[in-house]
Amino acid sequence: MPFLTTYQTRIIPDWVDYNGHLRDAFYLLIFSYATDALMDRLGMDSNNREASGNSLFTLELHLNYLHEVKLDAEVEVRTQIIGHDQKRLHLYHSLHLAGGDKELAGNEQMLLHVDLAGPRSAPFTPDTLGRLQAIVAEQADLPAPAYIGRVIALPPAR
Repeated sequence: MPFLTTYQTRIIPDWVDYNGHLRDAFYLLIFSYATDALMDRLGMDSNNREASGNSLFTLELHLNYLHEVKLDAEVEVRTQIIGHDQKRLHLYHSLHLAGGDKELAGNEQMLLHVDLAGPRSAPFTPDTLGRLQAIVAEQADLPAPAYIGRVIALPPAR
């Protein structure tokens, strides 16, 4: 596996702006659907959330627009687990034309496992941790994405 394809879609007219490009908000929608698919793969689907009372909340994310995405493009999201601890998951989604190598957009996320009854942070279940560790092991040889750990700032004034 090294890359885990978590979502595929065609860019529809409602998602495109006056310049003929994918609107900002819909990049995030696509990445959000990819996160949902990753949750399913980790055993955290809607049935599990209802039964366990646990879910993932997004703490922070960064979105980098790298190349144009246009109407009717067939795109896919590839997901890489950057790291995790007992309660947090650091991941990276990259958007590509289906089957293509060029990264069109990148999305770094930090997620928190939450007990919804609190809500408060809670450790991952052993099953979820095992699934996370299996993906990390399969992706061990992948290089770190170029767009992780970035900071938004103006250059220092001279």
